[in-house]
Amino acid sequence: MDKRPIGVFDSGLGGLSTVRAMKKLLPNEDIIYFGDTGRVPYGTRSKETVETYAAQDIKFLRSFSCKMIVAACGTVSTAAADVLSRIDEPSTGITKPSAKAAAEATKNNVIGVMGTSATVNSGAFDNEIHALSPDAKIISVSCPLLVSLVESNWIDIDDEVTNAAVRRYIAPIIEGGADTIILGCTHFPILAPIIQKNAGNGVTLIDSGLAEAQYVKNVLEEKDMQNDLNHAGVQRFFVSDKTQNFCDVANILLSEDISDSCEFVDIFKVI
Repeated sequence: MDKRPIGVFDSGLGGLSTVRAMKKLLPNEDIIYFGDTGRVPYGTRSKETVETYAAQDIKFLRSFSCKMIVAACGTVSTAAADVLSRIDEPSTGITKPSAKAAAEATKNNVIGVMGTSATVNSGAFDNEIHALSPDAKIISVSCPLLVSLVESNWIDIDDEVTNAAVRRYIAPIIEGGADTIILGCTHFPILAPIIQKNAGNGVTLIDSGLAEAQYVKNVLEEKDMQNDLNHAGVQRFFVSDKTQNFCDVANILLSEDISDSCEFVDIFKVI
């Protein structure tokens, strides 16, 4: 039994899709979440900048003695994987869990990847998928606008602007014949209903947050690091900018009011 919390971080709101899945799969676990809303988005930054931000975010989470560090951020998972690999605690990003889920789900071996510019340019998903399925055809599309739409709470399934952006981004994926799409940024599962509506019911969406949460569950079980099964997990949320918009979206995604458990933190003062 290990009562220490799990540390989860993202550039902003997107990692809440991982937290949402973790709350269902790991209801006994305490979670410390850091959303770097003051510096979102990460996906348009250089690799060096993303690595610096990731190292600072991890340092903050480690101050809570977290037993596992979870990068609920596609950009960090791909562009700053080396930073994750250097820490002592068990850690994961979204790349390997999502690639595995996609390779298992596809029927025609054509897989689409929606990600940020940094994620797509890294080629990390291509490498992971080809390691599992060498003959897979991969169609990767950079979708930077979607992060801003989520952060702005433009997530209603009928929102005209968000639907238009999604249609434009997924067009080459659908035209290429993909039957499976990896939502390669944890912001994107928040838009899953919109993406599914525009992709069609014949396309399987891989929720990167859910895939990552399942991986975390497997690691804790394998290493015998679960919390007391009689413990009701609690979550604490920290953001590097104003809390209001973060809480508004979190309340929808998590189906609870987190206002009392969400705090502003000046990341430069705590690292």
